[in-house]
Amino acid sequence: MDLNRIAVFVRVVDEQGFTAAARVLGLPKSSISRSVALLEEALGARLLHRSTRSVRLTEAGAAFYERASRGVASLEEAAAMVADLQSVVRGPIRITAPVDVGVAMLEPAVARFVRRHPAVRVDVVLTGRVVDLVEEGFDLALRAGSLRDGSLIARKIGQVEDALYASPRYLERAGVPGSLADLAAHRCVLFRASRNRAAWTLTGPAGAETVEVEGPLAVDELSFARRAVLAGVGVGLLPMILCAREVARGRLVRVLPSHMASDAPLHLVYPSARYLPHRVAALRDFLVESLTRRFQRSP
Repeated sequence: MDLNRIAVFVRVVDEQGFTAAARVLGLPKSSISRSVALLEEALGARLLHRSTRSVRLTEAGAAFYERASRGVASLEEAAAMVADLQSVVRGPIRITAPVDVGVAMLEPAVARFVRRHPAVRVDVVLTGRVVDLVEEGFDLALRAGSLRDGSLIARKIGQVEDALYASPRYLERAGVPGSLADLAAHRCVLFRASRNRAAWTLTGPAGAETVEVEGPLAVDELSFARRAVLAGVGVGLLPMILCAREVARGRLVRVLPSHMASDAPLHLVYPSARYLPHRVAALRDFLVESLTRRFQRSP
């Protein structure tokens, strides 16, 4: 049995007609029709009902297509895999992430990857919504929190943990809190708070403690909250991974360093597939290694 004729038959079904299949394959329509006829002759069964306007699968054709299409797809993926292995990392990659994580973590890592592989074209989309990777054509995504989509493959990057931070200028003006309860008397920068009030629960030497706090500023974006804390607005409960550089530069001070709050895991996710393009796998492995290392270095 000629495998090329099977591939032509699968293309006719996928394209819903001989004319469209001929256009895609770059062959005369008569050659496409003859190839399918010879396949039917070899199988001893009619695969398609033909009319002037359309083609329909017969019962035998539907059963044959179900299995043959998987085999053709596997062969095409195998050919693509070999081609990838013989080439440099090149081509388009689409990745999405939350705005705050993207700016603080994805930006420097992707910049290093692009410098290392100048033939790739990375499209980064930072958004607060959870995108449908398959429907919207994304290859990778950084996701914080629990994963609800079982069709995605996830690689854990690290555990996002929150701590208390303030600018040196604010602490000089308002004093340094000596206990978690002292925060009730401080101005705080609040993330996703209602009516500028929030309950912060942190774990310290005595276990979990909760304090009611309030402040002049409540925001729904962590990068905005971090900038407000840097500007001296008040004390903020912020992810440690997003504040490590400012602490190292002396622009932020960790307040009550024995207290922290566990926020959420961070994963790199991608659609489940039998074959991941070489360029996507290269960026995936690069991000997992570099971002995991950054979490390990974070104080």
